[in-house]
Amino acid sequence: MLVDGHAYAYRAFYAIREMRAPGGRATNAIFGFINMLGRARALVNPSHLAVVWDGGLDSARLEALPGYKGQRPEMPDELEVQLDEIQGYLEAAGIRSICFEGVEADDLVAVLVRKASERGWSTVIATSDKDFMQLVSPQVKLLNPGDKQQPIWDEEKVMAKTGVRPAQITDWLSLVGDTVDNIDGVRGVGPKTAAKLLAEFETVEKLYQNLEAVGSDKLRKALFEARTVVLRNKSLVTLKLDSIDVPDIEDCNPDAENRGRLKQMFEEWGFRSLAASYSDVPGEPELPL
Repeated sequence: MLVDGHAYAYRAFYAIREMRAPGGRATNAIFGFINMLGRARALVNPSHLAVVWDGGLDSARLEALPGYKGQRPEMPDELEVQLDEIQGYLEAAGIRSICFEGVEADDLVAVLVRKASERGWSTVIATSDKDFMQLVSPQVKLLNPGDKQQPIWDEEKVMAKTGVRPAQITDWLSLVGDTVDNIDGVRGVGPKTAAKLLAEFETVEKLYQNLEAVGSDKLRKALFEARTVVLRNKSLVTLKLDSIDVPDIEDCNPDAENRGRLKQMFEEWGFRSLAASYSDVPGEPELPL
């Protein structure tokens, strides 16, 4: 299982609006992250596990679109200060964290998925990011924490959600655009229209090779005017499968947790129920006077 670290941290931070340690510092993201990760592990029961973090924006995508993800607000200060403590928790829990400077988490996950698939492993990606739908296959599924009815997404679920196959997600996003990443799509083309076009033409390349076959004059004109944008978009939204030298995925086998350190952390954060689950861990011995 590969966990989209920043996505989980943000979701935890906003799901729990107010929670503080005895000393007053914010702990809502830490508590939410730990519990979300615990539920995901219980559901998937993975043999190998890693939390993958963004290391910055991809330089090639920024060159192609200077405004790429540029509209996103700065990370809230109270979330940022909790990330180091989340990393500390993962280390004590024996869970591997992976981050490379200048590499987006999406691309890191894509490479790790490829390596796992080459070994015949099945992979679950824990995320709500729609970009990962392009990786879904018989060996790869998504665990979407935002879907309470069917959290595990397979190829059928992706098709039901978008109207296209996972292999067509990059084409679909190229036409629709992605407001989250500040990527404009074709004017007047929404998810349903994009799905209909791809059902007929399969890819955006074939669509533009046969643009005269589009029945609507208005739609054909909009597509013609957006041709450069659409083809650029495909290079932006396609995840990079072979450009990063990632660690050996065997290293993602969880280590034994440091129970004493975890108990100490939970007590410092004021997580009484979690600390109580480590009640069998001996405390620090008292020094003689």
